[in-house]
Amino acid sequence: MKKMRLFLWTFLVISCTSNTILKKPDDLIEKEEMTALLTDLYLASAANRSKNLENEKYTDYTQLVFKKYGIDSARFKRSNHYYTSKIDLYEAIHKEVKTRITAKNDALKSLKKKRDSLHLERLEKTRKKKEAPQP
Repeated sequence: MKKMRLFLWTFLVISCTSNTILKKPDDLIEKEEMTALLTDLYLASAANRSKNLENEKYTDYTQLVFKKYGIDSARFKRSNHYYTSKIDLYEAIHKEVKTRITAKNDALKSLKKKRDSLHLERLEKTRKKKEAPQP
C-alpha cells in the first residue's frame, strides 16, 4: 500500500510539472526592444490614471506605444508569451525595466526639485522688491 501511495504521489508530482518548450516566434521582438517596449507600456499604463493636457483621464496610450515601435498587439502577445516561458530571461528583462523606470523617476524628481527651487527664488526676489524702500 505504501509503495502504491508513493507511486501515485510521484506520478502526480511529475504530471503537474510543465515541460512545455515554446518555439521561438518568427517575428520575436528582440530582448533590448522588448525591454524598451515594456518600459513604455508600464509608463503608459501608469499615465492613463493621470489627466493629460486636454484634462482627460483614463486615456489608453498602449496603442501609441505599439505604433511607436511599429508592432501590433498580436506580435507583442506572441513575444511576451515566449519570454514568459523563459523565466530567467524574462526576469532579466524586468530587472532592466525597473532600473530604467527608477532612473526616469529620479530624473523627473531632480527636474521638479530644480523647478521648485527656481520658483522659490523668483518669489524671494519679488518679495524683496516689494519690501525695498522706494525713493
